[in-house]
Amino acid sequence: MTMGAKIALPFVGMIMAECAQVGLMILSKIAMSNGMSNFVFVFYSNALASLVLLPSSLLVHRSDRPPLTFPILCGFFLLGLVGCLAQVFGYAGINLSSPTLGTAMLNLVPGITFVIAVILRMEIVDWRSSSTLSKSVGTMVLISGAFVMTYYKGPPMLMIPSNLTAAHQLLSQQANWVIGGLFLAVDCVMTSTWVIIETLVLERYHAELIVVFFYCFFVTIQSAIISLVMEKDPTAWSLKPNIRLIAVLYSGVFGSAFQVGVATWCLRKTGPVFVSMFKPLGIVIATAVGVICLGDKMYLGRLVGAIVIILGFYLVMWGKTKEEKVGKHGEVISFGSSSETAPLLQSSSE
Repeated sequence: MTMGAKIALPFVGMIMAECAQVGLMILSKIAMSNGMSNFVFVFYSNALASLVLLPSSLLVHRSDRPPLTFPILCGFFLLGLVGCLAQVFGYAGINLSSPTLGTAMLNLVPGITFVIAVILRMEIVDWRSSSTLSKSVGTMVLISGAFVMTYYKGPPMLMIPSNLTAAHQLLSQQANWVIGGLFLAVDCVMTSTWVIIETLVLERYHAELIVVFFYCFFVTIQSAIISLVMEKDPTAWSLKPNIRLIAVLYSGVFGSAFQVGVATWCLRKTGPVFVSMFKPLGIVIATAVGVICLGDKMYLGRLVGAIVIILGFYLVMWGKTKEEKVGKHGEVISFGSSSETAPLLQSSSE
């Protein structure tokens, strides 16, 4: 394979993965606006993803499957539990706010992951290092941008008329933007915790697709229990109207199996920094779809918050890139979280 193809294929793959994630957020918002429970949606999505991933994971890792032990299964269970909570809070936040805010808040994950890694001493802080300063300042900027998007709306700036009035009305049913933003913030914390746990699991079990399968499998079991406790109405399990079925099929196939598979492949080919660099693209895609296709209004506060989040994100990524470059030249001690086999700044969609 030529050098151009090695660069072009992951580039195209990550753009497709980001488009798939934005599509998932929009469809899930429409489905939940049609009365679908976020608990049941998590169950159906992961059940379908498990069915898709089981044969594919066994096929891909048919000759290099490490042995399954009880501690490994406990790690899978914990990974599923944290991921289940992240999905429940994430979909609840999208239901109360919008897909645009959901994609913007996901950019908090690298910064929160950095903070957790410092607390757990998985990341060494050297205030004399420009990379540490960049990551620390970027983390504070990220959090500030999220607060701006959540609490400051501002005057409307742009709105393009759309013929999709029904879809626009469903997506515009924002019961509480502030509570939705807080739920999404909890989702980001859970996702960052999930990344830490995933790092530890992958150090002991290197078959990535099998890890993803067990993750979806345990989320299916846990979300089924939560759904049975929280949803007393049997109609909550119905897949009618058809938008519910479409959202579930899309989420299971494209939102989980396809997106995670592509991101994992790109991660193996290019590394975690390349994959993470595409997260701000989700804001652009979601905003463009909302304004152009659905007639959403562009408010000043959300535009400013998105710009601040992107700025903070790239400060974190610049510090991480500089850290890895310096580490390769042997000028500083290599951090445990910076290795390619244990990426802490991995994409949240994984």
